Amino acid sequence: MFSLLHTLFFFVLALAVLIAFHEFGHFWAARRLGVKVTRFSLGFGKPLWAYQKSPDDTEFVVCALPLGGYVKMIDEREGAVAPEDLPFAFNRQALWKRVCVVAAGPVFNLLLAVLIYWAVFMLGETGLRPVLGPVAAETLAGQAGFREGDEIVAVKGDPTPTWNAALAAVVETAVEEEPIQVEVKGADGAARVLVLTIPQEVAQEPEQLYQKLGFRPYEPALPPVIDRVEPGSAAAAAQLKPGDLIVSADGTAIKTWKEWVEFVRTHPDVAIRTVVEREGARRDLDIKPKGVDSAEGRVGRIGAAVRMPEDMEQSMRAEYRLGLFPALGAAIDKTYGYAALTLKMIGRMVIGKAKVDNLSGPISIAQYAGQSASVGFGQFLKFLAIVSISLGVLNLLPIPVLDGGHLLFYLIEGVKGSPVSDRTLAYCQQVGMFILLCLMVLAFFLDIERLFN
Repeated sequence: MFSLLHTLFFFVLALAVLIAFHEFGHFWAARRLGVKVTRFSLGFGKPLWAYQKSPDDTEFVVCALPLGGYVKMIDEREGAVAPEDLPFAFNRQALWKRVCVVAAGPVFNLLLAVLIYWAVFMLGETGLRPVLGPVAAETLAGQAGFREGDEIVAVKGDPTPTWNAALAAVVETAVEEEPIQVEVKGADGAARVLVLTIPQEVAQEPEQLYQKLGFRPYEPALPPVIDRVEPGSAAAAAQLKPGDLIVSADGTAIKTWKEWVEFVRTHPDVAIRTVVEREGARRDLDIKPKGVDSAEGRVGRIGAAVRMPEDMEQSMRAEYRLGLFPALGAAIDKTYGYAALTLKMIGRMVIGKAKVDNLSGPISIAQYAGQSASVGFGQFLKFLAIVSISLGVLNLLPIPVLDGGHLLFYLIEGVKGSPVSDRTLAYCQQVGMFILLCLMVLAFFLDIERLFN
């Protein structure tokens, strides 16, 4: 129950931030360009809270269904407008003003991503150094010449100070259908440049890509001491606590964390009689790993992390922080890169070169929100940035009822010198609504399928 509430809270929080910023873009542009806004709403349905300074000012509303929002402007196409308000009606504004108001929503989503990445890069990131563990010869990494002990320094010239940064850089560039240049520093300190070639059928499947890539983090022989327990996990249900030392599992002595992980992985959905040492006393716990399907078959997972000895943690830890202006440049580059990647993936799905399995619906997004928040505030901010970019790019697509559809109609108006007829507009909006409904149903179906798988 706690895990569900945790996921729902951060999902609603993410939606509120993203929707508020998007709608604020429309609101800000409208007010700056002389359009009267009568309502700014977060959510749909029954109002839960409302504020209006005076009858002539904008009414701010929070509604019960947090799955969207809107900015209501006076417009003769939507109802009668008082004569004194006609100069402030949206439909009477110059074409460039209407374009700016409509485009401001997606642009503010992209701006939010830049601001988040700017803050993240200035605050800095701490993570594991991207040092490779054993590299199997049959993997893509093995074929490219990677060796155990290699530290990934840069991918296509972009620095990769942490393990997460290195893996993300490879995954993001895998869809470009080009060999990936990776700079590494060997265990002997020698620098090398390796070329990683990833087949497109592998690049389209993130989980398959990770398996075939063959990148595994270096794993020193760690004592099996628990550092963190995920809320709602099998470890939490068994009352496993930070600081617990795993002594044995079903009578088998456990000496290292790796031995414990392997034991858990090979016992999905099977209770393990576990002896732990806590505050000098030994306790018996029954831990039932949750079965999870993976490319290697069904494996067990308990939702606990290992505690690294302080000296070892220092040697394996990397800190990455940028100054004010370098961070801004990196934030713009990061936002542009993700936006271009999103467009590229959409284009590939349209022409059939990428699977629609890459679509995520509300259930998946809610899970990602909860998981990222569990890892830390920085990861949740990065999640917000990625979803904000996706929201901005998707809203710019030339689909009627989306902002991009309105911009397409304005482009046609600018070319032909007159607005698109109401009949054509209504027909196109019906088609656009049908397309969006189909996409929503598909994304929801994929979410349900992921839950069962």
